[in-house]
Amino acid sequence: MRLLLYNIRYATGTGAAFHLPVPGAGYLRSNPRVLEGITRFIKAEDPDIVGLVEIDTGSIRTGGVNQAEVIAKSLGHYSTYQCKYGTNSLNSLVPIVNKQANAFLAAPRVHGERFHYFDTGIKRLIIELELDNLCVFLVHLSLKFRHRHAQLRHLFELVKRSQKPVIVAGDFNTFWGEHEMALFMEAAGLKSANLEKLPSYPARRPRMELDFILHTHGIEIEGFAVRDVTLSDHRPLVCDFHVTGTARTPRVRRAVLTSSGSDQEPGGPRPGTGRRKK
Repeated sequence: MRLLLYNIRYATGTGAAFHLPVPGAGYLRSNPRVLEGITRFIKAEDPDIVGLVEIDTGSIRTGGVNQAEVIAKSLGHYSTYQCKYGTNSLNSLVPIVNKQANAFLAAPRVHGERFHYFDTGIKRLIIELELDNLCVFLVHLSLKFRHRHAQLRHLFELVKRSQKPVIVAGDFNTFWGEHEMALFMEAAGLKSANLEKLPSYPARRPRMELDFILHTHGIEIEGFAVRDVTLSDHRPLVCDFHVTGTARTPRVRRAVLTSSGSDQEPGGPRPGTGRRKK
């Protein structure tokens, strides 16, 4: 199977023009040509699962275009997405911001998805995608170290509860690299697919390893690459793997403390949530 992880920065593009007329102004305008380029790239990679961070699900920035559904339609994939700030966040009332989301696209049979929420930080969404013999979590962690540490404790609890092999993927904002997550990874029994610690940010001249694909026992990595693509400020990660086990017995270690958080179980349609079947 192939997993592709990509922080697309709402398809707003990169370069000097992004900061005109004022720094960060590019966040207010999406570029259809950038979205087309991202869609072509993803389709050419032919992934089974796509984890998208920083997508727009239909704000005035994109003219109402749901970027997750556009890419999913091109691939013929199932899709699920949700606003990343939590159901009770004031950000859910702010135009543009309330359409900023993360998404999964998947070709294999999907048994269901769950939306979990960290109890600290601004970006709180965790998407759990359950397949036949695998669970995949997608995250976008806080920019603040203290909040990231608390979020990792909650993520540990979710990984520990899974009875299937697990992949955890996303933008971890680990400005100090993988060693910032060493305790979490050891406690959860996770290993990085990026054995060479290849950087993914910033895209034009990568210096930092912010994006990760982590996996538990029962998953064998066949290949890993950070693609030289500069359509966003992050480079995409591509991981080929196969599942060698269908069940796992979570091991509880004392290295990570428990943390509370809120979960949202699968159910009827929710604001900001979409699905598309192949």
